[in-house]
Amino acid sequence: MADEKNGAQEAQANGMPGEEAPSLEERLATAEAEAADAKDKLLRALAETENVRRRAQREREDAARYGAANLARDLINVADNLRRALASVPEGQATDELTRTVLQGVDATERELLAAFERHGIRRIDPMGERFDHNFHQAIMEVENSGQPGGTVVQVLQPGYAMHDRLLRPAMVGVAKGERRADGGTLDEVV
Repeated sequence: MADEKNGAQEAQANGMPGEEAPSLEERLATAEAEAADAKDKLLRALAETENVRRRAQREREDAARYGAANLARDLINVADNLRRALASVPEGQATDELTRTVLQGVDATERELLAAFERHGIRRIDPMGERFDHNFHQAIMEVENSGQPGGTVVQVLQPGYAMHDRLLRPAMVGVAKGERRADGGTLDEVV
């Protein structure tokens, strides 16, 4: 009877009137489950933190590498206009000294702009004679009787530009149309 009285007092002391106190094994199992749950939450939080750190690092690298892409797109038009200005006066047509000097200045400006592009990872895509690649070229027209296999770039209407591995502007091209063979098929293979 004294033992029952002590058990009841112990249960009341633990805040559970009329119940027996959990055994040591039950309390240990509960503590182990809580520890496992806390460990799982900690590992997930650490993994999430690592993922956020990697994502932020990748975004910093992309910002440093491609941050000037919008400026580069705008400057591509300047490079095109410099090329058009040089092409507007045929080589032997500049007879007076002033015209030759202006053309030399425009040529020097274009060279310097293209050198700056190259220093910053911007390259010109001029695919004349290459196989058409939809990742870097935009076909504007098909050219018949070009003497080239079908799918070959035979005319570059506007060069393209890429910054590192990203396309800024596709090259606008004319592509050779596959010529008909005697058996009705086309000659599309690049030799």
